[in-house]
Amino acid sequence: MQIETTPLTGVLILTPARFGDARGFFSESWNRARMAEAGIEIDFVQDNHSISTEKGTVRGLHFQTSPHAQAKLVRCGRGALFDVAVDIRAGSPTYGQWFGIELSAENGRQLLVPVGFAHGFVTLTENTEIIYKCSDYYAPDCDRAIAHDDPDIGINWGVSRAKRILSEKDAAAPTLAELSTPFTREEQP
Repeated sequence: MQIETTPLTGVLILTPARFGDARGFFSESWNRARMAEAGIEIDFVQDNHSISTEKGTVRGLHFQTSPHAQAKLVRCGRGALFDVAVDIRAGSPTYGQWFGIELSAENGRQLLVPVGFAHGFVTLTENTEIIYKCSDYYAPDCDRAIAHDDPDIGINWGVSRAKRILSEKDAAAPTLAELSTPFTREEQP
């Protein structure tokens, strides 16, 4: 497993080794013991799988508050997406900053999004499958969102605003300035 850091402390790119032959490939996408050896000790308790049928579908920016805050490990099973993490930890030197990377079935990359970060993505192809692990269970009363197009964050989604497909919930999400963040830098490693 190749592990790369990003400009946002704790947000990591994990690229599993692939072992292939004429039939296809095998890849170990998560191994708790090997990750613990690398200093990543997250107990994932829920796996989620979604399909976005249209190119340009934006989901996010989402996060959960305590007591059900979630870290996520995101990968793409089919197609391609641009995956984004935004630091929402009050007092963090990178508060309000974002990092994005293309995840695809071809490149096999995964993005580790720790607690204290909002997460979102835009699909780059039709019928994109997104598969991700969560460190806590979904809790509707803790579910929150930030506007994907918040100008203070300034994410370059690579898709024109007119071609973005959003849920009503995501289209109505508040900006980061309107959010009273439930996370602080001190809560994170």
